[in-house]
Amino acid sequence: MTTEHRETGWEEREVGVGPWQGDWPQGDHWDQELLAEGDRRNVADQYRYWTVEAIVADLDTKRHPLHIAIENWQHDFNIGTVVRTANAFNVAGVHIIGRRRWNRRGAMVTDKYMHVHHHPTVEDFLAWAKSQDLPVFGVDLFPDSVPIETFEFPQRCVMVFGQEGPGLSTEIHDAAQATLSIAQYGSTRSINAGNAAGIAMHSWIRQHGAPVR
Repeated sequence: MTTEHRETGWEEREVGVGPWQGDWPQGDHWDQELLAEGDRRNVADQYRYWTVEAIVADLDTKRHPLHIAIENWQHDFNIGTVVRTANAFNVAGVHIIGRRRWNRRGAMVTDKYMHVHHHPTVEDFLAWAKSQDLPVFGVDLFPDSVPIETFEFPQRCVMVFGQEGPGLSTEIHDAAQATLSIAQYGSTRSINAGNAAGIAMHSWIRQHGAPVR
């Protein structure tokens, strides 16, 4: 521990758990390598030592009927943050519109536990949403946007977030049933796209989220 850490009261600690102690548990969901070497992943305690496949299968039994879509025309670095938040709220799916490649560092490996889909064009994404009977809602500041704080979400829907800077594309704005704005009280015109996505998802969770485990 450094002198700076001691002075501030910060103590370094290991993340996760070490090798399994005692007789190994039985079941296909246990990862033999993790049992032997320890599990240092950023996962909830109930999933310690589980295989990735087993975690995904369990999450699939309790996913929320909310989908998240992100426009990716300029390799936005916020996409990873949005995906990580989508994992925290266990949404049904994440949809990347535009370029297939995106920076995964901000996702902190949480994309492994999600169903991530790619749509090369807005038209392709909208056709998918229509086939699933999912209403589309954009999140951005437009003259016709309605306050997200008082908006009543349907249980099944997809929220779309634009790029940092340009925001939602005209095509999404025109096709959305509504665009939603987040109340702001300071001097800046907009909120970081990753933060806005977290606020918007939690707005839906407050209305339709399952009880916390």
